[in-house]
This record gives sequence, structure tokens and C-alpha cells, in this order.
Amino acid sequence: MAMACKDGGKIGIMDNGKYVRYTPEQVEALERLYLECPKPSSIRRQQLIRECPILSNIEPKQIKVWFQNRRCREKQRKEASRLQAVNRKLTAMNKLLMEENDRLQKQVSHLVYENGYFRQNTQSATLATKDASCESVVTSGQHHVTPQHPPRDASPAGLLSIAEETLTEFLSKATGTAVEWVQMPGMKPGPDSIGIVAISHGCTGVAARACGLVGLDPTRVAEILKDRPSWFRDCRAVDVLNVLPTANGGTIELLYMQLYAPTTLAPARDFWLLRYTSVLEDGSLVVCERSLKNTQNGPSMPPVQQFVRAEVLPSGYLIRPCDGGGSIIHIVDHMDLEPRSVPEVLRPLYESSTVLAQKTTVAALRQLRQISQEVSQSNVTQWGRRPAALRALSQRLSRGFNEALNGFTDEGWSTIGNDGMDDVTILVNSSPDKLMGLHLSFGNGFPAVSNTVLCAKASMLLQNVPPAILLRFLREHRSEWADNNLEAYAAAAVKVGPCSLSGSRVGNFGGQVILPLAHTIEHEEFLEVIKLEGIGHTPEDVIMPRDMFLLQLCSGMDENAVGACGELIFASIDASFADDAPLLPSGFRIIPLDSGKEASSPNRTLDLASALEIGPAGSKEPNEYSANSACMRSVMTIAFEFAFESHMLEHVASMARQYVRSIISSVQRVTLALSPSHLGSHAGLRAPLGTPEAQTLARWICQSYRCFLDAELLKSSNEGGDAILKSLWHHSDAIMCCSLKALPVFTFANQAGLDMLETTLVALQDITLEKIFDDHGRKTLCSEFPQIMQQGFACLQGGICLSSMGRPISYEKAVAWKVLNDEENAHCICFTFVNWSFV
Repeated sequence: MAMACKDGGKIGIMDNGKYVRYTPEQVEALERLYLECPKPSSIRRQQLIRECPILSNIEPKQIKVWFQNRRCREKQRKEASRLQAVNRKLTAMNKLLMEENDRLQKQVSHLVYENGYFRQNTQSATLATKDASCESVVTSGQHHVTPQHPPRDASPAGLLSIAEETLTEFLSKATGTAVEWVQMPGMKPGPDSIGIVAISHGCTGVAARACGLVGLDPTRVAEILKDRPSWFRDCRAVDVLNVLPTANGGTIELLYMQLYAPTTLAPARDFWLLRYTSVLEDGSLVVCERSLKNTQNGPSMPPVQQFVRAEVLPSGYLIRPCDGGGSIIHIVDHMDLEPRSVPEVLRPLYESSTVLAQKTTVAALRQLRQISQEVSQSNVTQWGRRPAALRALSQRLSRGFNEALNGFTDEGWSTIGNDGMDDVTILVNSSPDKLMGLHLSFGNGFPAVSNTVLCAKASMLLQNVPPAILLRFLREHRSEWADNNLEAYAAAAVKVGPCSLSGSRVGNFGGQVILPLAHTIEHEEFLEVIKLEGIGHTPEDVIMPRDMFLLQLCSGMDENAVGACGELIFASIDASFADDAPLLPSGFRIIPLDSGKEASSPNRTLDLASALEIGPAGSKEPNEYSANSACMRSVMTIAFEFAFESHMLEHVASMARQYVRSIISSVQRVTLALSPSHLGSHAGLRAPLGTPEAQTLARWICQSYRCFLDAELLKSSNEGGDAILKSLWHHSDAIMCCSLKALPVFTFANQAGLDMLETTLVALQDITLEKIFDDHGRKTLCSEFPQIMQQGFACLQGGICLSSMGRPISYEKAVAWKVLNDEENAHCICFTFVNWSFV
């Protein structure tokens, strides 16, 4: 029997009724050895005794017990530390929830009082006072018009007065009932959620509020949030024009901020702001801001070309330190984005508090959580790069796409004439800053020097298709909308000349491989490398096609993220993948316009090829799709960049227009295939999950499972074929079938199986069985395969397998059985993976 002594360092074992105690010198030697090897083998323990004379009088069995107890103590220490951290987090979350509950109770009391007051006035109204009340209504309506205040004094004293007023109004929104807040759709608070997110109801402009916990100290939190361009993708620049210290130790800053326009259909926004940073009496740090209007005796910012001046109402961040480390943060964003300056169809983007919450408020919390995780964990990831560097690459892709989309003249962009149609806009840029180093990036197969960049951009309105599903398809099936790589196409246009491109394109896809690089905590954004196999840059490359690589940023594939913008942005990179390599981003942005409605179910799995060729594949009935998506609208913006020599401008512009128009046609075809109305009509199409063949396969799978394992795969086995198929499709375990060929490939998977493999029904057919198993799994499968064919089934121990994206997946156990058809001949092999999860 082994036990730890009270001094915490000496360990003994029972020997003839007595405890054998170690001397301090022996404990020190064992601790030193433990740091080198916590779990020594029997041979290593004997070697330790020989190498350390001080341990010569200790038996190997005693050494073994000491190491066992030492490992146990280490495990207990780590678990205690983890539980303490969890307890601190739960305590802080409990405090935050109690405060939120108090605020909600105050809001309820306030609303009850208002309701009683209006009810009393309504009941006491008489016919004699009707005219007076009408006059009162007209008068009261005038009070809602923003009064024209006299110019505010912009002297230091006047600015301090504005700052204190801003602070008071901000705190009333963050912790009080100055604004009626309602929970944001799809953002339910919980222990592992990003925080408590709410949007405004019935106030001027659009407003969003969030509360959350982050593992960073308040000063660091304020530093990150004040650097808005680092986390707010729509922020082009924040210029600090003046800084004034205050007597209470705070600072007043005068800022000029510019935001990118999200589409080609609306102008960009800019703001003239006052930002006030101060510390409250309870030690909380506050950063609040508002727009400056009608100020005198001080600096001002006149209107700027290409921008519409918008207004920030009192907003900011309340950051309070937590006991044991970290911070509790309250965020309020309140803006008037001047929706009257955009086309009516786009006004929901500028009038929706949900869009503001997703793009700004939630983005701030996610940035803080991401940095907090990177600080607390190892900062080395794949390829030896640091997460900050990967974050910077994502930022560069997004920023470069926004620059091309907006085409500001002060960055060197200018518009060239169209060809009589205004569906595609062409911009060119010859500024040195834009072109610096491009010849290094595109030296392989591209001209030695490119002195001009061209951007072709367009926007289109999409109807009745969930943006997340469309985006997911564009990512997984590039060949459906692009016949060849854009950079290869542009290079061919330059090297080969106009004559060689008339009537056909040079180069085509041999296939694409998605290589995961990094992702954010909640998997709302992915950074990956796309390998395009067998690309031909020029006719000479047909003999020896090359592989090309794209750095790709993908976000917005979560169908439950109400109001979230989806992006698929990519740029060509070379094999060296240098951190400072220039990027010319191209891609798609899809913004939902009906952000107030719930998104469609996340269980839907579709792919374009199945919708266009063999029908739609999904987990719902067509009527369910129509009910959820009948009024769904979104705007897609497309932008593609090309580098070339200036003398080829006319031809490359023509090529770019043709290319973007072909992509627009492809997207329209995809949208039609994925729309609920198309899903509901089965004329000329076969739906894999609704055909008799699919129902028959489901019946064979269940019958064979019952035959070989003497158990039921599904709870109810007496249902009809359609019901069996639905139950199988929605089964919680991953179920998938593979062929009986020499190199088995997957032919069918249920919803959980597709989620596990991170693929779609059509792409599933390109995945071989051996590809998803590691070396140990392949050896086990080879040894068990004869048993499956002879006895009909085999049970495999838990292990690790890989998704199509290369992500490791752990599973508790797997069962494989032979699926027999009605003639009792082997049709395929079926696998079920129980309790699987991504590692």
C-alpha cells in the first residue's frame, strides 16, 4: 500500500507493517528524475538505481510506487487548478447574470409603469378633450424631431463637458434602461457562449449591446478595442487628430474614422468622433465615444469625397476587473448609418440592429476571446507560424478585398469606360504601393513585371437561397463556377495574347484539395490553403500541368448566425508562402437582407452537383424549405483582381468582364438549383433521399444490421420505407456505406456522417475508405475485413480517424456489417461510428 506523507514530499510503502520513508536527498533525486521521465519503464527504473548511488537501497518496486503516487499528485494538482479557474469563471458569470437580471427587472418595472400610465390616460379620455388630445399628439410628435442645438464649444472645457455627458449616456445604456434591449435571435447565453447579446427595440438608429467574460486584464482589453482596424473588418482607418489629457487622469481624443462600403451599391461611411477614456471610482475602465456635430472654436472635419457622414450616438466599452484575473466587459454600439443615402433594397443593412451586432459588437468579443486563448495556450501552430501571423493574413485578405471593392481614388483606383452594359465595373490601379513586389509573387509562369492591377466587380440580388448553403457550395465545388484558376487565366491572357483566347479558355482544373490552416474559436472563420491540381497556365503547360495554391478565407457558413455576412476570399500564393508576400484578393461576399428572420436549419446539407444533375439532397421536406426560405433575400458582391502589363489593358479588361459575367451566370444557375421552389419540384430530377432506391438501401441497411447483430439499428423498425430513411438520415451516430471494390469508396452517408467527414453527398463519392483511417485504423480494418465478409459483422475499438478536411476525429467504437440485398447478395459495407467528436 502506498500513501503520501503529510510533508507532501516523502512517500512511503507498507513493508512488514512499517512505512519506508525517503530521505530529503532521495526525494530531491527522484523529483529530478521525474522531470526527465514521469513514467519510466521497468528497465529505466533499474537503470536509475544503478546510476544514482543514493537510491541503491531502494527496491525497483518502491521506485515504481513512488512514480505512480507522484503522477497522481501532479494530476490532482492540475485538476485542482482547472477547477479553480472554472470556479472563478462561473463566479464572474454568475455576477454578470445577476446584474443583467437586475437590469431586466428594472426594465420590466419601467415598462409596466409606462403601460399603466398610457392605459390610465386612454380610459380617462373623453369626447370633450378629443380635439385637445389630437393637438397634443401633433405637438408631442414634434418632440421626436432632433432639436437643433446651438453650436457646442469645442474648447478643452467644452470638450470635457461633452465627454462627461457621453459617459453618463453610455453607462445608462450599458447597465440601465435607457434603451429597450431584446435578446438577439440565435444568440442564447450559456456557460460556453460568447456572451449575452441584445439588440435595440424602438430607439433612434441601430444599437447593439453585449456582456461577456474575457481572460485579459482591463488595460489590455481597452488597448485591443481601441485599435478598431485590427478586429473590425469594415474599418478602413482611424486617425487620432488630437489628444487632450483631463484632470481625472483620463484622455479625450478627437478621431476621424472611415468604414468600407460592404457592397458596390452603396457609398462608404465616415465619422467625426470624440473618444473619452477614464477610470471610474470602482476601478472600472471606460472607453466611450460619440460623434461631434455643431462644435465651434475647435477642429472640425469637412465632408470627404466618396464618403457619407454618419453618426455615432453615445457608445463604448465598460471594462471591469474580475477577481482572480480577467475582465467583465459591457459593449454598446449605437449608430445612425444614414440609410436614406442607399437604395431602398439595401436599407435593411443600415436599419438592422442585428447586422450591427454581428459585424461590430460580436466581432469585438470574438477578437478578445481569440487573443485570450492564444495567450493562455501554446503560440505555435501548423507550419511553425504564430496565431497572430495567421490572424494578420486573414486581415490582409479581408482588407485587400474591401480595397478592391471600394476603389478609393486616394489609393490610385480609377474607373474605365464600360462596353455599353453597366453590370460589371472595371477599375485599374497603377500606383507603386499597390504593385510593389507583385513580380516576386507571380514570377512562376507570370510576366517578369506587372505594372497595373485591374479589378472587375459586380453586385447581384439573390432570392430564396440560404447564403450559408450557397457559400458552402462555392467553397467545395470551385469547378462549378470557375473553369480554371483566375491567376492562370490572367497570365495566359498576357503571355499568349488575344488571338489564343478567342473562343476557349486556357487551363482547367484537375481537382482541388482543401488544406486547413487555422480557424477561430467558434469556427465561424476558416483560413485554409487550396491546392489546385493540374492547372495549365499556357498551352505549353498542357504537357506538364502545374499545381497552384490559393490562400483562402471563408466565413459565414453557420446557417444559425442570424444577420452574419458570408465571405469566400482567396489570393494566389507561391510555394514559399512568405508572410510579407503581396496578395491580390478576389472572391465573393453574401450579405442577408432579411436579417430579422431566423436562418434555415443547420441540418441541411446540399451541393450544387446533386441539385443540378441528380436532384437535391437534404434533411428536410421541400415544404419545410419553402416555409423557412420563401422570403429570403441577400445581396452578393463579386470582385476579382488581375495583375498585368499596362499595354494589355484593353484586352484584359474585356477578358475580366467576360469572366465575371460567366461567374454571375454560374451563380444564378446555382441559386436556381438550390432555391426552395426548385427543391419542391421533382420534374426531371431524382432526389437521392426521396427515391425508391434510397428507401430500399435504408431498408437493406436496417435488415442486415438486425440479421448479423441481432439488434435494431433504429428504435422503430416497423415503419414504411420513407420513415426508415428519415430515421436513418437523422440518426445521432455517423452511418456511412462504402462499395465492395478493390479500393472501397463511400457511396452514402447520413447527416451525422456527412458532418463527421465534413463533406457533401456528391463529394462523398471521392473519399476512399482507407483515407479516413490512420495507420493503426487501417491495420485493424485489414485484419477485420475477412471477418466482416465471412461472419457478416465486426466491432472495432475506439480510435482516431480523419475528416475530408484533415481534421482528427475521435470515436468511442465503430461497428461494420455487410449489407445484403433482397437476393441476399453482398451490396456494400456499412459503418457506424458511435459518439464521435472532433479532437
